[in-house]
Amino acid sequence: MGKKRRPRSPDAKTAVYMNGKYIGSHPNGADLAQRLREKRRMNEINPQVNVYYSERLDELHIITDKGRVRRPFIVVEGGKSRLTQEILQKLKNGDLNWHHLIKMGVVEFLDAQEEENTLVALSEKDLTPGHTHLEIDSSAMFGVVTSVLPYPEYNSSPRITMACAMAKQSLGVYTTNFNVRYDTRAYIMYYPQQPILQTTIYKAMKLKNKPAGQNFVVALASFHGYNMADALVINRNAVDRGLGRVVMFKTYETEERVYPGGQKDKIEAPTPDVAGYRGEETYRHLAEDGIILPESDVKGKDVLVGKTSPPRFLEEISVFGAVEEKKRESSLALKPGESGRVDSVLVTEGPSGNRLVKVRVRSVKVPEIGDKFASRHGQKGVVGLLMQQEDMPFTKDGVVPDLIMNPHAIPSRMTAGHLLEMLGCKASSLEGKLIDGTAFSGNREEEFTEALKKNGFDEFGEEYLYDGITGKQIKAKIFVGVAYYQRLHHLVSNKMHVRSRGPVQLLTHQPTEGRAREGGLRFGEMERDCLISYGASMLIKERLLEESDKTVQLICSDCGGVATHDYARNKDLCPVCQGGNIHPIEVSYAFKLLLDEIKSMSIFPRLVLKDKG
Repeated sequence: MGKKRRPRSPDAKTAVYMNGKYIGSHPNGADLAQRLREKRRMNEINPQVNVYYSERLDELHIITDKGRVRRPFIVVEGGKSRLTQEILQKLKNGDLNWHHLIKMGVVEFLDAQEEENTLVALSEKDLTPGHTHLEIDSSAMFGVVTSVLPYPEYNSSPRITMACAMAKQSLGVYTTNFNVRYDTRAYIMYYPQQPILQTTIYKAMKLKNKPAGQNFVVALASFHGYNMADALVINRNAVDRGLGRVVMFKTYETEERVYPGGQKDKIEAPTPDVAGYRGEETYRHLAEDGIILPESDVKGKDVLVGKTSPPRFLEEISVFGAVEEKKRESSLALKPGESGRVDSVLVTEGPSGNRLVKVRVRSVKVPEIGDKFASRHGQKGVVGLLMQQEDMPFTKDGVVPDLIMNPHAIPSRMTAGHLLEMLGCKASSLEGKLIDGTAFSGNREEEFTEALKKNGFDEFGEEYLYDGITGKQIKAKIFVGVAYYQRLHHLVSNKMHVRSRGPVQLLTHQPTEGRAREGGLRFGEMERDCLISYGASMLIKERLLEESDKTVQLICSDCGGVATHDYARNKDLCPVCQGGNIHPIEVSYAFKLLLDEIKSMSIFPRLVLKDKG
């Protein structure tokens, strides 16, 4: 039971706040709030002002802050909507527009706080005398990205959140002038399609002009274990015909920098006398001006723009003692592990007035095992198998699915919208029309079952499939439909990373980190624990010492300090006790670094040596 609210005393006054700042008081806050709202609807107060009265605290808040999220509602008076049939007709005729509705007080924008004082009806038939506002459309409660997703009311909320996040990662036509842009990284789909199942927001935003996906024929079945745990089996022949194919554009740029001494870089083809010359092979695509020719096939470490820089120090003494200025090699090269074709070259001036060169490289990304696809219902998965069309199951009409999805992905995720989309798109493919999947008001299942029956199909979209390998009919009926799938930005070709030998960090002598720096793969504490539990001591030693940062340090067995080799006298010496009883010891360089750091705090660490025996 809730507490009874204390009756308001006659002399109590409501505190009035403006954007959180106390500005005065009023005998009756609720009345004042109502009067302010009336004045706003009569266009006497700016429509961006919001009024919120808290009965519990007896406070009135007038809010005009920037950055509030506000959304429109239709005003309701006495249980009747202010948006009458007459006004609707004028809107249709073009005599009135949205701004007129706001000025007339038919529609008003409310923020999160003023919404607390309202009772909103979802549809006109639900209106009662207690309602204050009416939703323009019941799907208006969703944001822009969610409104593009079909049938969100049939899916569980975490899946809708995932689908929103993945819609932003989908590859399609991100802009129509992509061929004249030099974006750092961009993807364009070869044959994008608009979805068969659309929402009113999708149409209103004209997103079909910039589509980001394709309509796949999808079968719900397990396929020899290749689509276990969200993996997907895709028809290889469909991929060869252009399914999910995208092209990646990557822009590289370099500029002729000016140095403080008045010297500057020069874009040119480096000659063998330049310090750091990379060899003739890497410069093979450069023209006479040192810039690569368009349509050149390039691979990792090939030079795109040749560039030389002045020496780091003004004078450099050569082998013979003569003073000379030797130029340094500082060309722009393709990153290791990448390949493609030079799409276009732009030579221009940078902000500082220096010559700037941009080179756009394109490479075709054909779907392969490990690439990520997702439907608009949060059903994401990576390709587990690309199967030849002749080995895939097919229907009696010879229809082969583009994608086989695992049925176990449906019940636990509770994405009934995915099934409804497959059913609806199958029906609309036969009818030849687009369908509406707007939340709360889209086409219903009954319409789809009716259309399927009319066209001679099973009303629930199930079909008998025939195994492509044996030719025998698969005993169970399999649900086959059409769903809009998006190819996501997570491409295995951009993530694949291996290393045998490579660069190490200057400080720790351990392998560098990350794919971009040809780094090693981290063998962490938990991986180490696994090897300890197996008792694989030699493997631990190999991973954490031999292949990482093994070093040999000279240790004095008398005082336990780190000794050095005196090259002048050609003998090992201990700088602490001047003793000569010194032994080479294998340690991790990180351990040697730790000893140095301890010494920097005026603590002397000693290593006590023993014989191996």
